[in-house]
Order: sequence, then C-alpha cells, then structure tokens
Amino acid sequence: MAETNVEKNESTPQGATNENQETITQTKVESSLSTETGVSSKEDSQSKIKIPKFAEITPEKKGGSAGINLDLLLDVPLQFTVELGRVNLLLSELLQMAQGSVIELNKLIGEPFDVLINNKLMARGEIVVVNEKFGIRITDIVSPQERVEKLG
Repeated sequence: MAETNVEKNESTPQGATNENQETITQTKVESSLSTETGVSSKEDSQSKIKIPKFAEITPEKKGGSAGINLDLLLDVPLQFTVELGRVNLLLSELLQMAQGSVIELNKLIGEPFDVLINNKLMARGEIVVVNEKFGIRITDIVSPQERVEKLG
C-alpha cells in the first residue's frame, strides 16, 4: 500500500471557509494517490461494477415429503417426555405424604398418554413393555391446528 503525505494548512485564507479547505486537502490527497498508483479518481468513478452470477439454489430431492434437505437438523437434541398425568397439590398435602402414599392423577386407565417434545404436545400413545423396559406406541399425532389451540 502506498504511503501518502498530506499537508493540511492550519491557517485559512481570507474569505475561505473550512469546507473549502477540506475540499482543497481532499484534492491534494486524490492527486497524490493518482500520481503514486497511476489511477485517477475519475477512472475509479467511471469503472463498471460487475455483479457476480451464482447458480440457482434448488431443494434436494432426498426422501423428504417436500423435498427439503433436513440433514442439518438431524443432530439437534430434543427432550422427549411421556406424561402419565398431572395433579395440583397444596403444600400441606405434599408434606403429609409418606412412603406408600398414593397420588391420584388426572388420566384414566386406558386413556392415551401425552408425548411432549421440548414441553410441547406432539402426539399421544399407549405404554408398552419392550425387553423388560417401558416404551410407548404412538397412536395419534397431534394436528397443527390442535397444537395452535393448546397455545391459547
């Protein structure tokens, strides 16, 4: 990069304003740069701007229902919760509990359990046992309309 020396006259000639002084200084810098680089400011302002052309971006057809590539989202961690039921208790009721106490939940036997993903209701299912571990069989996926109704 070329080094530029700019002289700035501190005294303003009679009748000249600071704006005129700045214009004179700018002209000195431009002429100094054009001498060092061989390019004048007029050539810079008249040069054409070239706009790059890029290939059109199209969604990949990779097994998705809408042909959208979801590979970037496959490693996003989600919290998966199966909710057996809920109950509201007073603090006094909670303090009276001991080993063997039974808490009655709001779900009935045979009623599907809620499947929450990141604490949002996404599906319902029934509890099953697989290799001596609990699991859930999805019986119903919550519609987008029902999800919106739950928000309100």
